[in-house]
Amino acid sequence: MIQSIVHIALVVEDYDNAIDFYTNKLHFTLVEDTYQAEQDKRWVVVSPPSSNGTTILLAKASKSEQVPFIGNQAGGRVFLFLGTDDFWRDFNEMKEMGIEFVREPKKQEYGTVAVFKDLYGNLWDLVEFDENHPMFKRVK
Repeated sequence: MIQSIVHIALVVEDYDNAIDFYTNKLHFTLVEDTYQAEQDKRWVVVSPPSSNGTTILLAKASKSEQVPFIGNQAGGRVFLFLGTDDFWRDFNEMKEMGIEFVREPKKQEYGTVAVFKDLYGNLWDLVEFDENHPMFKRVK
C-alpha cells in the first residue's frame, strides 16, 4: 500500500498576500492557483523549493468561525517544520528578507533549529537535521 499526506491546509486572510510571502520570502514554488467557480474560491498550493513531498494549501478563511485561526492554527505551538540542507544560508537570507525569528538558532541533539513566524504569526521551525537523524535523508 502506498499513501502519503498530499496537502496541509493553512488558513490565510488573503490569497495574494500569502502567495507573495511564500514565493518571494521563503522561495516556495507556486504549484497551483486555480479558481473554483462553484465554490467561489481559489485552490492555491505552494511547496518548498525542490520538494516533492507534502504541499501547503493556502485556504482563505471563508466563514467567520475560521477567522480566529488565521495565524494560530496550532494554539501557539510550532505548527510547521521547514527542513533545509543549509541552515545558515536560509536563516541569514530569511533575516535579510525581514522574517521574524522568535527563537534564535540553537544546536540540538537532532540538528540546528530556530523558530520563525509566517506572515500571519504561525510558528515554524527552520531545521537542518544531523546526519544521524532519521529525517536527514528526507531533506537531502
